[in-house]
Amino acid sequence: MPIRKHKKQVRPGTLVGSDLPKFHAARAWAIFAVAASGFLLSMFFRVSTAVISPSLARDLTLTSDQLGELSAAFFYAFALFQIPAGIALDRIGPRRTMGLLGLTGSAGAAAFAMAEGFSGAFTGRILLGVGMSCNLMGALTLFSVWFPINRFAFLSGIVVAIGMLGSMLGATPLAAISLAIGWRAAFFVFAAVNTLQAVLLFLVARDRPAGMPAAARMKNPFRGISKVFLSYNYWAMSAVGFFRYGFFAAIQSLWAGPFLMQGLGMDAISAGNVLITLSLGFIAGLPVSGILSDRILKSRKNVILPSLLALFLIIISFLAWDKNTAIWLIHATFFLLGFAAAPGQIIFAHIKELVPEEMSSTSMTGVNLFTMLGAGFLTQVLGTLVEGDPSSITDPSGFRFIWYGGAASLLAASALYVKVPDSKALKRKSS
Repeated sequence: MPIRKHKKQVRPGTLVGSDLPKFHAARAWAIFAVAASGFLLSMFFRVSTAVISPSLARDLTLTSDQLGELSAAFFYAFALFQIPAGIALDRIGPRRTMGLLGLTGSAGAAAFAMAEGFSGAFTGRILLGVGMSCNLMGALTLFSVWFPINRFAFLSGIVVAIGMLGSMLGATPLAAISLAIGWRAAFFVFAAVNTLQAVLLFLVARDRPAGMPAAARMKNPFRGISKVFLSYNYWAMSAVGFFRYGFFAAIQSLWAGPFLMQGLGMDAISAGNVLITLSLGFIAGLPVSGILSDRILKSRKNVILPSLLALFLIIISFLAWDKNTAIWLIHATFFLLGFAAAPGQIIFAHIKELVPEEMSSTSMTGVNLFTMLGAGFLTQVLGTLVEGDPSSITDPSGFRFIWYGGAASLLAASALYVKVPDSKALKRKSS
């Protein structure tokens, strides 16, 4: 059944609560579903080399360094393509941008599956990083025009929570699939799934609801980039993304394990359970912080800033731990660590609401550039703060400089963020 045109023009970012026309709702939720599935696939491909690394090393004759380079290739390609992706989202719209990049990602998955050596696999990972580069930012761009403004932070949190399921899919399930049909066949399957998602998005999505005027476009997109990059607000919020997610990702993906096992003397299963608790805290914190921001406090800054300070206090508390620390306290603290890291996702809503609409995607992808770079950079840098070889550490104090460094960087980012004005969009629309 064709969707009727809305006679009254709707300005972008002006919908609140139940203002979304009912005849737009079906398409809006269809867009949400297909965009969320795209981000789930992005998170899957992001971590997909971990559990199949022994098979990759054997079949492609790879060294440990080359395995690390394969994993990093996705992140750096993803990060470096953020600005071009942002320009494309603002200039040609999310529907075509996400569709074309999605097919690029499918080509990357297929190239990875057919690789005969390091160069082929590296090319595949680069294409995957480029192809997945706007699955989240494109989704947020669509949500900003298809949903009321006082649902944006909540919906963005739900999408990231769904993405965490993609990370889980890239662990034990991928290992099981690879054992059953081989890692090459598994990647061909996921290349086909990703192609289906890209085609569905192109068929279902529209850049904006009928009756909503197109956003003004800057004649020179590089002028928009310069405006964003010369803004104090942009750099302060990029620092928040860099250190908040960078530190969380470094702890989650690498350094929590050695701290729990070598520092606190836990076995691998117990440490793995704590990491699950950390992920559950992050997943739980995403929708809760979104509701707080959108509906209760009607503020971006008043949710993000307290969460940064809470992270600081949690990190400092690790300095008091020893091998007698109660297991319930370890689980509770790691849950709170994930829960406190989650509200940082609202930074994308904040930057979007401080710039003109024609620059919103560029500003969000610009912040995401440093968010992704932070994950790679801090994972490496924190390793230099560990006292010696982690395998030789027998006390949690050997990891204390990780906590000092993380706490100091978060405190510095918080100080920069204090000077950023809060978004008035929610309060303005509710008045």
